[in-house]
Amino acid sequence: MADHKSEENGVSGKSNHLITDFDPPKPPKRNKYAFACAILASMTSVLLGYDIGVMSGAQKFIQRDFGCSDRQIEIMVGILNLYSLVGSAAAGRTSDWIGRRYTIVLAGAIFFIGAILMGVATNYAFLMVGRFVAGIGVGYALMIAPVYTAEVSPASARGFLTSFPEVFINAGIMFGYVSNYAFSKLPLHLGWRIMLGLGAIPSVILAVGVLGMPESPVG
Repeated sequence: MADHKSEENGVSGKSNHLITDFDPPKPPKRNKYAFACAILASMTSVLLGYDIGVMSGAQKFIQRDFGCSDRQIEIMVGILNLYSLVGSAAAGRTSDWIGRRYTIVLAGAIFFIGAILMGVATNYAFLMVGRFVAGIGVGYALMIAPVYTAEVSPASARGFLTSFPEVFINAGIMFGYVSNYAFSKLPLHLGWRIMLGLGAIPSVILAVGVLGMPESPVG
């Protein structure tokens, strides 16, 4: 009788153990604060997208206002990619010196200055100076946004969150098109300046928002 009971207990214990093994794993808890920080850092990529979108429409107004040749306009539009290489090359070292968070703030500050310079430009050479400064800021933003995002993202959602810089580039392009449409009816000397100058607004918002974020656990 005792042997029979012990056999039943053994079978029961074994079956209970097997049932537990087949229970689905509990999903990891989401760190909403880390999600918010990663998304805010990714929004830095809006700066590049906005410039791409807004220049596609503003260039024809600039050409008419300054009397630029087609070659000058081509150089003005494409040169930002060259300048951004300089910013990207410098951003890695800067982020090691002052941390990822303050590098994002620096990127926003540089782009802010560039956007203001472009918005108040009185001639082609002045505008190209603004393009240079804005390009450096874009390079910083493109390099540091995915780095910070990857470092603060929870492992369970890292792949998802590191795709956000690309998402916000496209969002910035859309905002640039909206800006073109909204200010295209203004006087020639004013419309394109507002289009370019508005790029300063998201850079300020991002820089202020990033100050409330923690430093990357790595940088």
